[in-house]
Amino acid sequence: MVQTPIKKITLEEFLQLSETKPASEYIDGQIIQKPMPQGQHSTIQGQLVIAIASTLQSQGMARAFPELRCTFGGRSIVPDVAIFQEHRIPRLENGKIDNNFTIAPDWTIEILSPDQSTTKVLKNINHCLNHGSQMGWLIDPDAESVFVCELGKQFAVLDEVSIQLPLPEFSSGLSLTVGDIFDWLRN
Repeated sequence: MVQTPIKKITLEEFLQLSETKPASEYIDGQIIQKPMPQGQHSTIQGQLVIAIASTLQSQGMARAFPELRCTFGGRSIVPDVAIFQEHRIPRLENGKIDNNFTIAPDWTIEILSPDQSTTKVLKNINHCLNHGSQMGWLIDPDAESVFVCELGKQFAVLDEVSIQLPLPEFSSGLSLTVGDIFDWLRN
């Protein structure tokens, strides 16, 4: 069950707190803990990271980060998968990837967990889009559907297994259908 926020604090105060498991997010002055990922959620998340890494990361185009804290626009959220184009990944002077990501991902993917609020998750996707993300997906394992969100466009709900999922512009070479996503739960 997701914790009910108790009191409002500042973003700076939130960022000083110890990390929780599962992760907590800072939204509108409140701390909201994400639900613990379960089997279907973890399977889809893991397979997405592998699919994206095998195509986009191997080509030096983008990298997928599972459960990465992203703090921008007054929120601190932890998308299930945050994809950043290689040239936008924050790096330290020595070239290593920074621990602090203070920009929106180029593509944000959320996987709905049982008892998780669809509205809350869509608000996080919308927040990402309003701060520079090219695309957001909300994957619903129970309904076997994918909500595809792009700024300035009507969202699409895709549930036919043969439909190719829309991808951000930088994702050439990657191809996924609705069926691919949910077949991972059967194989």
